[in-house]
Amino acid sequence: MSNDALIAKRMEHAVTRVTKTVFPGRTNHHNTLFGGEALAWMDEAAFIAATRFCRKPLVTVSSDRVDFKESIPAGSIIELVARVEHVGRTSIRVQVDIFVENMYSDDQHKAISGSFTFVALGPDRKPTPVLS
Repeated sequence: MSNDALIAKRMEHAVTRVTKTVFPGRTNHHNTLFGGEALAWMDEAAFIAATRFCRKPLVTVSSDRVDFKESIPAGSIIELVARVEHVGRTSIRVQVDIFVENMYSDDQHKAISGSFTFVALGPDRKPTPVLS
């Protein structure tokens, strides 16, 4: 299998979907999802996708341009979808989108999106190739 085919296969396998409910304990004073909570959930979903891709220890090194397009009210169902979008020598970039839906209707649409970069670490805790 070529390196490109291996990367494509791993990218497909690494797609991660997490569904959550926004309960009042996760909201701010506007009764919408607290932004820090959304970021933590996004980082976790991105970490899972990156780990499923390379099966190596990883650390988050950056979160890039997180766009909060719409506030998410308490009582909503959200789905986080994390996809590996770029593979470097020692790094992986993951795109995460949060889709929101009302519990009592079928409409689902994107509310938040962002990109997270991880670096693979070897036993010496130094960057190591993602694919080896």
